[in-house]
Amino acid sequence: MGSLEADLRHRLQSAFTAVAGDGADAALRRSKVADYQADGALALGGRLGRVPRRIAEEVVAAADLTPLCRHVEVAGPGFINLTIADDTLGARATAALTDERLRVELTAAPQRIIVDYSAPNVAKEMHVGHLRSTVIGDALVRLLEWVGHDVRRENHIGDWGTPFGMLIEHLVDVEETDGAGGRSAAELTAFYRAASTKFADDPDFARRARERVVLLQNGDGETRELWSRLVASSMVYFGEVYRRLDVRLASDDVVGESHYHDDLPATVAELDGLGLLSDSDGALCVFPDGFSNRHGDPLPLIVQKSDGGFGYASTDLATIRQRFGELGADRVLYVVGLPQRQHLEMVFAAARQAGWLTDDREAVHVGFGSVLDRDRRLLRSRSGEAVTLTDLLDEALRRAAAAVADKSPDLTPEEQTVVATQVGIGAVKYADLANERHKDYVFDYDRMVAFEGATAPYIQYAHARIHSISRRGGVDLAAVTGPVVIGHRREHELALELLGFPDVVANAADSLELHPLCRHLHDVAVAFSSFYDDCPVLGAEPEVRRARLALCLLTARTLAQGLDLLGIAAPRRM
Repeated sequence: MGSLEADLRHRLQSAFTAVAGDGADAALRRSKVADYQADGALALGGRLGRVPRRIAEEVVAAADLTPLCRHVEVAGPGFINLTIADDTLGARATAALTDERLRVELTAAPQRIIVDYSAPNVAKEMHVGHLRSTVIGDALVRLLEWVGHDVRRENHIGDWGTPFGMLIEHLVDVEETDGAGGRSAAELTAFYRAASTKFADDPDFARRARERVVLLQNGDGETRELWSRLVASSMVYFGEVYRRLDVRLASDDVVGESHYHDDLPATVAELDGLGLLSDSDGALCVFPDGFSNRHGDPLPLIVQKSDGGFGYASTDLATIRQRFGELGADRVLYVVGLPQRQHLEMVFAAARQAGWLTDDREAVHVGFGSVLDRDRRLLRSRSGEAVTLTDLLDEALRRAAAAVADKSPDLTPEEQTVVATQVGIGAVKYADLANERHKDYVFDYDRMVAFEGATAPYIQYAHARIHSISRRGGVDLAAVTGPVVIGHRREHELALELLGFPDVVANAADSLELHPLCRHLHDVAVAFSSFYDDCPVLGAEPEVRRARLALCLLTARTLAQGLDLLGIAAPRRM
């Protein structure tokens, strides 16, 4: 048994094909007039030179819809309105309830997928610019794993290159070689700024810093040891942020720029052997097909600088070469902001020319927009700098704590602290993921922690409400087995939303778009709220009570699973 919508679509599509031939599209969609509406007859009218309503009537006559629908009608110029039978909804909801995967099928074509996300820089605090990559990447990892892909996480941190010459030399100057591992995030940032200022103002220091880069890249023991301390101190900080955000990135997932350093000469040599490198003012470049500047001249991708050094493009090409070669990836997702789109497109194009990307090996830029303040400017602190991720989360938790205390004063202080954390972190994540990722969005603390509207707290509260029913009734919700029986209009609406979950999950995994999943969970929560208001559960007759408890359990499981795919907790008490 496939999903309800897939079954309905198949039956309608067969009828459209029988009436109008191949290429006819049923154009099925959810509707406010009925449960579903098929608009395909309208497009066929012009193509076939026939009255659309007549086509729709022939489609209805040819379609085998009786097992699924209790009412089918042709309306207006040729709309086909379909209302699903209550027995169908009940049977399918019962099947979902007894399935640990809620009828969400595993992918028929599992892939090895590497997800490259978060990517902070060593010796710098993570800021709001890292939020979207971290949250979107983690949700995609969870989603793709759950539908059956072999997913590998990679945190491509900035831990190599010219800045580390200045950082290490500053470390030597201030004689803090034994204290680097103990710095807080703020102290690391101050350390970075001091080194940067010294590099700009002190020519002798700048010279020593450049020499230190050479020592680092050539494997000098003392330099590597100092570098490793800087990296270690930042790794402790990154881990703390990831634990607060409840994302799955761990130290084993870090594959920084330094990891690829020894592969750079071989990468350049292979590109040269393939005849892809050209000399441009002493630098070795690839000129990917289809890229030019505003004057129409070919745009270069610098693989090796004129001084023999390597840049970001070199490392990015080496990562593709290793990920698709040594690691055997089928697909690599780069969860990176949209400003990097052209750079990544050029890297991917060069990799295709080298044969590292093929029809069976795909690199995908999962781009995203910026986080804005209420004036639609880039979100910044009062000093004009990017808001640190720690400060952002602290403020979200503070506001969530106030909201939870107001909403649930009966919880103990300890319970309020736990719930406030779940609500605050969930609010930040949902506010990000609920927006179309390629668009900018406005960061609004008050709106995101609200218990009304399209927010995580609203969905979390619906889940907690269900568990409150079981507590009040002394019911072991996990032991409820059904069957689900649909009789009331609100039961019908809720079941219809719940049965849409498999299609929403499958579409999100295919499209890599998460906002439809967010919207669906909100729709489920809205439908449950209406059901809760109009359909007594504990006070109903025994058979109705059992059926409604089963519907409540299916709702709770769907909300909890959907929130988990987004990396959001589902509290049982709020």
